[in-house]
Amino acid sequence: MTSARCLLTSAALSAMLTLALTGCQTSGPAPASTAPQTLAPAAAGNAPAPAKAAATGPTFGNASPTAGSSTSNKANAAADAAAYQEVDYKNKNKKGPALVVIPGEIKSSNATFTQKFSPNNIADFGELELSNANFTVLERANLGNLLQEVSLAYNLGNVAAARKTMQAGKLKTTKWIVKFDILKAEQISENKQGFDGAAIGGLMNQFGGRGTSLAGSALGSVRTGEATGVWLIGMRYKIMNASTSAQVAQGYKELKMEVGATGSSVLGISSSAKGGVGLDTMVQRLVQTTVWDIDSKHK
Repeated sequence: MTSARCLLTSAALSAMLTLALTGCQTSGPAPASTAPQTLAPAAAGNAPAPAKAAATGPTFGNASPTAGSSTSNKANAAADAAAYQEVDYKNKNKKGPALVVIPGEIKSSNATFTQKFSPNNIADFGELELSNANFTVLERANLGNLLQEVSLAYNLGNVAAARKTMQAGKLKTTKWIVKFDILKAEQISENKQGFDGAAIGGLMNQFGGRGTSLAGSALGSVRTGEATGVWLIGMRYKIMNASTSAQVAQGYKELKMEVGATGSSVLGISSSAKGGVGLDTMVQRLVQTTVWDIDSKHK
């Protein structure tokens, strides 16, 4: 009976170790082709794949000592899914009105977000994407000290001050004032799960024979874990008439950001992976989504 029990335990252990090692080899972020798309324009098929963009521009080598390895391939697949993609805006062939992007407001109290971003960062993304959508964008850098006066006048809705600032130089041709505000940035959920073989392995060592004890030691070395967190980030855009400061249009877009990590260890063989879209990328994708709205509805 004891021999049969040991053989059964060894067979069960072999099956468990095979399963654990298989999970160890396949853990990590999904490749770019299976990663969910969160950006509305890209999901609509308007953003070219990174591979096509690379074919028409410069390419560079990979000097990493792990280039071509399984860890490199998985890490690069995750990076490809998060890489910047140009959006083929719906009405980009139609010239948009002259505008100025002023710094908006960050109304979220999330410390992680407010330490990383300022309204100027978001306005920079706004200038880039509005230019890509074929709007005539007067860069804030060209306004110098006048930018503060412009921002104050339109944020307060001061018609007299707005008209006065619009009489200066290149501002005379400006039709719109545009700003992007972050209204929400919060982690809304987190989920964790894992397996620790120490407890089961300890019981096998305590109550089993020699073969069972060896199996218990091996099973006790098994560790697996997985964690996922999801953020919601929301952005409002506002378009104001440059002459009157009256609101022309506004809209709100919200996207999910998922970050995750996996790890496993079996008999000293370990693997881990972590990744997801970062805050920088999420802000840029939100700007692209709101500019898509501006280009398709208000141009």
